[in-house]
Amino acid sequence: MSFRIRVAAIASAVAVAAIGASYVLSAGAAEPALDKVKATVQKALGSNVEIKSVAKSPLAGLYEVNLGSQVIYTDATGRYVLNGDLLDTQTATNITQERLAELNRVKWSDLPLDRAVKWVKGNGSRKIAVFSDPNCPYCHKLEQMLTQVDNITVYTFLFPILSEDSNTKAKQIWCSADRAKAWREWMTAKTAPGGTGTCDTPLEANLKLGQQLNVTGTPAIIFPDGSRAPGLIDAATLERKFAALKKS
Repeated sequence: MSFRIRVAAIASAVAVAAIGASYVLSAGAAEPALDKVKATVQKALGSNVEIKSVAKSPLAGLYEVNLGSQVIYTDATGRYVLNGDLLDTQTATNITQERLAELNRVKWSDLPLDRAVKWVKGNGSRKIAVFSDPNCPYCHKLEQMLTQVDNITVYTFLFPILSEDSNTKAKQIWCSADRAKAWREWMTAKTAPGGTGTCDTPLEANLKLGQQLNVTGTPAIIFPDGSRAPGLIDAATLERKFAALKKS
């Protein structure tokens, strides 16, 4: 199961090209309403592609199209699509990456933490939420790394997207008498979970939540400020992030 959207497969009729000067609005020209641009682009890309929002980009005549897991750019007609990063050479920033991070920022208080496996080490003062698949090798590496981190609370949303066995193991872990112990023993020592897997689980709800939050792979780490790390990070990177959060 995958929620990743690839622009190459959006629509064979859509030309992928840079937006040339001939498509930039002339000075004083009226820009079309964003909802009209969205409708036009949606028609061009097809109904199988969900456009979450359309906004003006810093470049006149070029519009930002938010597809959830990625940002692309288009002219007002939807005929031309640019699939790539928009860079600001004056500030040396990647505008596309910054916008994607902003668009995918999560409100921590909205996370249904009761649907996550929780474990605490030390005073638990530093918190993260993780979407994780029981059979994801990078998720195993993340859990092993987290054993080196102190004073942390981890909320793991079981997110079985890799295989049917992932779903089976996630059910067994959730239905164990001690979910946190079953999860950590499986992820760090490959000790098979002993739960029956027959209890009510939040797995379907977690999959829907992941779709809503544009989680396209595991592990996906979310911090209390709403920012995320889409993939495996090391202990040093995590410590730097915690230090930055403390200062903010």
